Amino acid sequence: MPLPSELINIFTYRQKSYKMVLILSILDVMKETDQQQVSMIRVRERFLQCFQERESKSLKVDGPPSQVKASRWADVQLNRVQYVMNTPIKALSAILEVPNDQYTIGFKQELYDQWDQQTLDELYHFTTDELELYYAQPPASFSLRDDLIHVMTNYVQAKTQPLKDNLLGKYVRKTIPDHIRSLQFIYNYFNVQGSVGQGNWAYVPWIAILHRQVTDTTQKGFYVAYLFAEDMKSVYLALAHGVTDLKNRLGTKKAYTHFKQRAEEMRATMPSTRMNLDDAIYLGESSYAKDYAASTIAYFHYQLDDMPNNEQMVDDLWDAVEIYLSYVQRMGAAPSSEWANQFEEVVTESPDVEEAESVVFIRDIEVKETLHNIQEYISQRGFYFPEKLTHNFYLSLKSRPFVILAGISGTGKTRLVRLFAEAVGATVSNKQFHLIPVRPDWSDPADLIGYRDLSGSFKPGPLMNVFVEASKPENRRKPYFVCLDEMNLARVEHYFSDMMSLLETQVWEDAVDTVQQEDTAHTGRKRIVTAPVFPDELLDNEEDQSRYGHLGIPENVYIVGTVNMDETTYPFSKRVLDRANTIEFNAIDLMQLPSLTGDSQQLVDVVPVEQSFLRSDYLQLIDALQDHQELIIRTTERLVAVNEILEDIHAHVGFRIRDAVCFYLVYNERFDLMTEDAAFDLQLLQKILPRIQGSQSGVRRALVNLLKLCLKGSVRIPSPLEDDDDFWSRWSRGGTPPEARYPESARKLVYMIRRLDEDGFTSYWVS
Repeated sequence: MPLPSELINIFTYRQKSYKMVLILSILDVMKETDQQQVSMIRVRERFLQCFQERESKSLKVDGPPSQVKASRWADVQLNRVQYVMNTPIKALSAILEVPNDQYTIGFKQELYDQWDQQTLDELYHFTTDELELYYAQPPASFSLRDDLIHVMTNYVQAKTQPLKDNLLGKYVRKTIPDHIRSLQFIYNYFNVQGSVGQGNWAYVPWIAILHRQVTDTTQKGFYVAYLFAEDMKSVYLALAHGVTDLKNRLGTKKAYTHFKQRAEEMRATMPSTRMNLDDAIYLGESSYAKDYAASTIAYFHYQLDDMPNNEQMVDDLWDAVEIYLSYVQRMGAAPSSEWANQFEEVVTESPDVEEAESVVFIRDIEVKETLHNIQEYISQRGFYFPEKLTHNFYLSLKSRPFVILAGISGTGKTRLVRLFAEAVGATVSNKQFHLIPVRPDWSDPADLIGYRDLSGSFKPGPLMNVFVEASKPENRRKPYFVCLDEMNLARVEHYFSDMMSLLETQVWEDAVDTVQQEDTAHTGRKRIVTAPVFPDELLDNEEDQSRYGHLGIPENVYIVGTVNMDETTYPFSKRVLDRANTIEFNAIDLMQLPSLTGDSQQLVDVVPVEQSFLRSDYLQLIDALQDHQELIIRTTERLVAVNEILEDIHAHVGFRIRDAVCFYLVYNERFDLMTEDAAFDLQLLQKILPRIQGSQSGVRRALVNLLKLCLKGSVRIPSPLEDDDDFWSRWSRGGTPPEARYPESARKLVYMIRRLDEDGFTSYWVS
């Protein structure tokens, strides 16, 4: 039988083997004594015996920590074992119970009452397997000590050379992080980064270990890092807070005060450790060195002329990571607001800009819950959209900030955009939501973006006004939604072509030479920028140049177009379809009525989110490849199979769609929203099928082959000359279609094939 949910993840953060040995020791003593709460002394004896037995047999074993003052388990005194057990007991506090007198230990009563003996036996086997897997990991094939010494002895000389393509720079950015990632206690929820500077050599180079749930950058959050002193005579292994984000929002003096207060709080609750807990760290005299020193909570100090052996340095890193994880575990079950206060405190003060409305930073593990709240918000406003549609809409926006909602009139396309925006704090009243009705006479970008009048003054269009508002320093952390209503009443390629071209110029801020880089002073992190809508030379006066010059599409603007496909509208070209996810609204259940229960009056609160909740994290496939290589390879293999079918009708896809589909599946996996097959099904439906149309026999052949690809097993699909209503009727409402790997795409393909057979022409769109 499967383990209960409260037990299945207890070794997710395995750290050293202490947690597993503790659980086995408790279970052994419970079995020997037939008691639920067992003697702490008996558990200590069994705990120590386990390690001593492995050591005596020369098996791989974690050594005792320095607190017990022994280098071997054979020399450890029983009265010192409690120092070792305290850390795993605290890590397992969600399931273990220790009375105040600490004479006994056992599982929490409310949990134990729900288990039977079979559960305890399964836990024992599960723990044994985890311990065997843990010890089966190969030893490191490199020397961490040698890596650090190599940097310290060569960095000063390397700084006299160009930074670009420098071998030592590559060693810090690539080789050492690869070495650290190979250590058995660095799991895939860690991101390891190294830096020697961007553009210029750093005063304080670093190698950081970041938990993905806490932060993705050393500029904010909480992380472990090797910090090299400016003179390269020493290096610190530190637990530190990110500096840049908080310093730029509070100013140096207030940020330093905040760091000191936070350090004191964390030191007071820190597990027993050999790390230094004082403020004596010294990295140099530069402002960067002082910033890192001020934000350090605990540290090990190594001097170049007195470096410990490699085993000791690896053990030190392990201890630092254990402490880091103890905080992640402590906050993992806490409300998001508590986590935000601990790691990502929302600060609205700024030394340079007006006070901004506070927004909430959403971590990966909170995305699913946030989307559920959005779903509840929409439902309680009297509208129903399936949760899968909300997830799909979010993933589509996250993959690319341009989404098309298509379907018959009156299905709630515009309402979905508006309510989704409201649920994350973007409303008409705070000017973060803008509805722009498209006019049939729009024929060029001037109607949307703006134009110069006869006097040479620039007259902004409605979209340009949004860009100006969204790009203000105090607004850059807020999401802005633009709904282009009835988008295809005019030819999209005519009035929206400039925007589609600009989206192709998206780059990370430090990759371009632009005055927009000044935003770093406010955000403390890289920003996505595009080429300007209107370069300075196209604007005649200084006022227009100051207001609109070099203004591209802000990264916090998300554009959603609603379309009806009928005789009054224009079809889309492949150029448009390549650049957007097309979500179709045609499956209508008129019996889905608003809820009249009392619960519908208890409205879900609006939570203004930080715009990174929606912002793309990847612009090129290389951005995601390192952390999601296997998923990207699997997804690309699926697209290759699809392309082989589409090549005959010249409808195959290129790199742009490949990247967009991969990004969608990566986000889906990160946020655990749906299965991999379900996510690929939606991408096949939204990115591939809208490109297919025509009347040729080759089109039908391609559609049939795609349908076979979507179905499970071998299913015979009737030819157009056969009268086989039974096969087609199975796809009607109330029917039972064949089992499909990609059911949404299969249903659409059946519609397209039947339309071709009956009308002599087919396309994705209902008309």
